[in-house]
Amino acid sequence: MGGQGAKPPGRPLIPADWPNRSSSRFVTAGGLRWHVQVAGSGPVLLLVHGTGAATHSWRDLLPLLARHFTVVAPDLPGHGFTQRPRAEGLSLPGMARGVTTLLRALGLKPALAAGHSAGAAVIARMTLDGGIAPRALVGLNAALLPFEGLAGQIFSPIARLLSGLPAVPWFFAWRAGDRGLVERLLRDTGSTLDPRGVELYGRLVRQPGHVAAALGMMAHWELRPLLRDLKALSVPLVLVVGGHDRTVPPSDARRIRAAVPGTRILDLPALGHLAHEERPAEVAGILLRIAEEAGALAAVTA
Repeated sequence: MGGQGAKPPGRPLIPADWPNRSSSRFVTAGGLRWHVQVAGSGPVLLLVHGTGAATHSWRDLLPLLARHFTVVAPDLPGHGFTQRPRAEGLSLPGMARGVTTLLRALGLKPALAAGHSAGAAVIARMTLDGGIAPRALVGLNAALLPFEGLAGQIFSPIARLLSGLPAVPWFFAWRAGDRGLVERLLRDTGSTLDPRGVELYGRLVRQPGHVAAALGMMAHWELRPLLRDLKALSVPLVLVVGGHDRTVPPSDARRIRAAVPGTRILDLPALGHLAHEERPAEVAGILLRIAEEAGALAAVTA
């Protein structure tokens, strides 16, 4: 287990002003060098970010949750400061296995797991595959349904094409030097972030390796098997839905509830796709209530 100031092969050093840097460490697991943040004490809460994000996504939420939990928040493979895997490691099963291996290396067993966007699919796959056994799963604007119609026919093939062209990540990273472009991309999620949030996303998308991993993840993402298997989910599923989400349609939560008996929906009408970054205190309160209702705060972790 490396120190927080270490520089893993092929990844940049964590900047001194990176959010919650004092909680950062590097861990080798499953053949990858992971960047993960671990903070607090108590039952373990796993936080998994979505495509194209990193631990910075939890910058204001993590300290609030660390008052009640041992919070573990990794950068997904290829994202942020975690080493990029081979192509299979960017698929949903590959991501799920990777995070499971990381948790085993850390010796942590989540009592509660929360995932944002595609991160919700990762924690669901981990639970279905027996990698984790939390008391409840929380999807924050969860991306659990495959694209339908024309979008479903062209999205993955285009992502695969782009991810296979070495110059594409460099072009995206170069274009991300335009702060206005980053602001527009974030605004299109339906969320309004403060200047600090915009600046952090700008840093990430100016890293060609990070962009390549996000494209690779999109190219290898397949949610139909997950949707089929979700019916067998044996733990409570709670979907926290931003009413202004322009990335994942809020109506998707209703479709999931119809397919997965017992699913609960909690609405945040005024918030967008990055609701947990817009109002971290409100989302922290929701996660705490869910943990209490599920008995996760009393769970004993090994």
